[in-house]
Formats: sequence, C-alpha cells, structure tokens
Amino acid sequence: MRRSSIPFMTRLSILLRKSIQWLKPGLGIKRWLVVILAGTTLVGLGFAVLVIDLYRNAPDNAFLPIITALSLRFLARPLRALIFGGSGLVMILVGIWGLNRALLRPFMRPGKNLIDSVTAYRKRDKGPRIVVIGGGTGLAALLRGLKQYSANITAIVTVADDGGSSGELRKTMGVLPPGDIRNCLAALSSDEELLTQLFQYRFAAGAGLNGHTLGNLLITALTDITGSFEDAIAETGRVLAVTGQVLPSTLHDVRLVAEVSTPDKQIIVKGESEIPLAAGRVQRVWLEPSNPLAFPPALQAILAADLIIVGPGSLFTSILPNLLVPEVADALRATRAFKFYVCNVATQPGETDGFSCADHIRTLEKHLGGRIFDIIVCNFNFKGKLPRSVEWVKPDTNLEEMYPAYFADLLDEQTPWRHDSQKLAKSLVDLYNERTGPLASREEV
Repeated sequence: MRRSSIPFMTRLSILLRKSIQWLKPGLGIKRWLVVILAGTTLVGLGFAVLVIDLYRNAPDNAFLPIITALSLRFLARPLRALIFGGSGLVMILVGIWGLNRALLRPFMRPGKNLIDSVTAYRKRDKGPRIVVIGGGTGLAALLRGLKQYSANITAIVTVADDGGSSGELRKTMGVLPPGDIRNCLAALSSDEELLTQLFQYRFAAGAGLNGHTLGNLLITALTDITGSFEDAIAETGRVLAVTGQVLPSTLHDVRLVAEVSTPDKQIIVKGESEIPLAAGRVQRVWLEPSNPLAFPPALQAILAADLIIVGPGSLFTSILPNLLVPEVADALRATRAFKFYVCNVATQPGETDGFSCADHIRTLEKHLGGRIFDIIVCNFNFKGKLPRSVEWVKPDTNLEEMYPAYFADLLDEQTPWRHDSQKLAKSLVDLYNERTGPLASREEV
C-alpha cells in the first residue's frame, strides 16, 4: 500500500506507537527524555513570560486580537493546557524520533528496526562477563554464537601455533602467530560480511605471498607500526568493530612440546603443527620455555568473569597451551566464575583418536592437577557422516559420576564433526541462566 493512501490518523497512530516504544525499560532513553522535557518546559515558561509581558504592556493593546487567538483564551484553562501540552509532547516525540533516525541511519543495517537494534544492543551491553579459552575453529564458532547474548566477551587464545601462514610469519617476521587471534576477531566482528571476508581472504600459494591471509599480514604490519602485538590486536579489533576483545594468553614466544607414545617407543615432538603427524598417542604436553608469564589483561578478565568457557577446540594443541601458562591455571582455580568445559563433537586424527568425553576430562585434570570445571557440556546427536579417520566423541556411562554433565544436540548439520554456533551458545546461556537467574533473551541484530 502506498504511503499516500494511508489515512492521516492511521499514520499518526502508528507514529505514536513507535514513539512510545522508546519508553521501554532498559533502553537508557527515559533519563534523557526527562532532561529534554525539563529544558523544553523552561524554554516554554520563558516564552510565556514574554507573551504575558507583551500582552500587558503593548501600547493600545495593538496585538490583543493576535495574542488572544494564539493563546486560545476563548477556551477554558484546563482545555487549553491539554491542547498545548499534548501538542507539545507529540512534537517533541516526533522530533526526537526523526532526529535519531537521521543520526543513526548511516549505522543501520538494511531491514533492521531502529528500536529493536537499540534494545538488542542494550541487552548485550548488560550481558554477563564471559571469558572463552581455546583456539582454532572451535573457539571462533562459539564466539560467533555468544556475541548475540553479551558484548562483554573476552577470548583468550593460544600463541603456540607454528604451522601454515602463522608459522611462516613467526619464523620470518619474529611476531607471535596471529592465525587463531585473526579467526576470533573475525568471529566477533559486528559486520561479518565483506570486510570480514576480506580480512579472512587467503592469497594463493603461487601468488608470491605464500598462502598468507590478509588478516595475518594486517596484524603483522600493525605490530611493526604500533610496536607491540597487543596493540596490533586492539587496533585490528577497532577496524572490525568487534564485540568484546581478543587477548593472547601470553606474550612470550613459546613452543609446544609433546611426549608421544608410538608402537615402538616414546618420542618427543616439538612444534604444535608436528604433534598430530607423529602417528602415536599423546601422553602429555608442555611449553618451552617453561613457566611463561601470562598476559596481565587476560588474568584480569578471568578473575572478573561471571562465566568461563573452555573449549571447544583441539585438546592438546589449542586448549592446553593456554592452560599450561601457570598464572592462567592459577587464575582459573581462584576465580569465582562458573566454569564450563565444552567437549568436542568428534575426535581429531593424530591427537585424540578413540577419546571419549571422560578421556578429555582426565587429560585436562592430569595436566592441571585436579578438578577445575563446574559442568561438562557434551553433544548427544550422532547423526551424520564423518570424514575418514574421525569418530564421534561419546559420553561415558560413568561421566555423570565424575562431573555434572549436560547433554544436548549441538551438531552442525552441514559439518557434523563441528558444533553449531547458535545451538551451543543457546545451551550455554540456558545453563548459566539456571544457576544465576534470567539473562537477556537472544535478539537478532
């Protein structure tokens, strides 16, 4: 229906309903409306004083007919007050609504309602302080879902990666590996369209850039420009307008080392990228140099968190490298936050072959020296075709005797060996709600 065919009163009614929506709780609007109304009232009083003075002192009452008409003196005072007050309120609401649309139009996404967007932003801004620890694609998938519930997210990411583009930049440029951090920044971006796709773009191996991603090159360049890796991450986050922050677990140049049991002997494998290729069962991993100092903002985030989520991700090469930083492990023990562990959907060839949920927990406890988590989150949907040499990670019959456990359908139907970001985020938020009270429901943004 064309706008011109809608009756005026209908359009006015729609406009008033939309304007009243600005008074919904939680938007942070009403306090400023009070200020605007107070200021408008004072301006109106000042104008009224001038009109009264003109009415009383005008020579020969030359303006009396005009003033009488404008002031509606021929009507009763209560009716005049109602007309002036109602008209003024409508004009103020229309003006505020139009001004906000004009100011916010450049930042609005097509098809999104302004009030709904503001409401969702305010709810996320009041969301819990969530810390997610890990690395790889699993952590990025979780962040992509969690950002719909809270803007107070901190991703703590491993810097032990030494393969692919990150490993090449680490060797040639002397920077900490940016790959996992790049994935998390892209996942937390407020606009995962063209800019994020560009950030994740990988050049062809024969293009003279050795298969590097543009994001890795950008972070490396910013490290050189700003003089520090952490500043480069912060600046990249501002470019991508990320929800929350991404922090390295340590700024030390650490290498992951593993003791691997092969059919013939025990061997020592150095390098995160080499561990899955060792063709054996990983017994334990550690960092060299040992006892690296943690990145202080990462510790502060852990100690101030309401909810800490470890995983999903590669057990030995993405999750444990963070927890092997002694101060990070100590902060996990000291924090009063709820601590969830998200078990992987499927095994990782060369790393967790044949592992069950309980095997993941026992491995973590072995390296950390005891219990850490409040609840274990496991997938309970095993439908779908897995790649060769990949198996489902299934819960043990005695898992619930070891830990409180939560089972749900967390499967991504397109890639069943991975978590669905929305299903996983919703399950974790529901678990947190059960323990702490209502949390803002998810709003599409």
